[in-house]
Amino acid sequence: MVSVRGLNAFVKEEQGMVEGEELLLAVVNSAPVIDGRPTDALEPAEEASRWLRGLGGRGTAAEREAVRDVRDALHRLIRGTSTDLDALNAVLGQARLRPMATSEGLEWQLEAASDHELAVRVVLAWSAVRDELPGRLRPCANEECNLFLVDHSRPGTARWCSMATCGNRMKARTHARRRRTGETAPRDNPS
Repeated sequence: MVSVRGLNAFVKEEQGMVEGEELLLAVVNSAPVIDGRPTDALEPAEEASRWLRGLGGRGTAAEREAVRDVRDALHRLIRGTSTDLDALNAVLGQARLRPMATSEGLEWQLEAASDHELAVRVVLAWSAVRDELPGRLRPCANEECNLFLVDHSRPGTARWCSMATCGNRMKARTHARRRRTGETAPRDNPS
């Protein structure tokens, strides 16, 4: 059983992060493209088991498949290539939040099948990020990248998973293309 602080996740004031955001990003970013090759933290099975336990899971094969199904469904939802919620609803089907009174107030206890608990926590985190930071969870603007970001910038215009990698790479490509073609940069967008 996992304690959830409330039905609506709170925002951690010191970091500006939504509860569960780190878990969500760890899972959705678990299939990066490295040196042009797709990788997957859920393969091979032995390494995936260690990785899942590091996230608070049990590391079983069934848990790995549940997390993979949720991750892949979230990739499609966040990228806008699908609105299919079946994979998310499949792991949520037997889950429930049970209130428990404590000296601090109410705590919500997550009850889920042991092999689905981590996947359920990821779905809850996704929902909390969508509710608390609407429109701020997005894929990296580099089409060759398979990572996602939660934009915490004040104007909400972050485009890259990392300015040091994808941002610089894409800006360098744009600059090189403009030099080749003689195109000038628009005044309102210096990239």
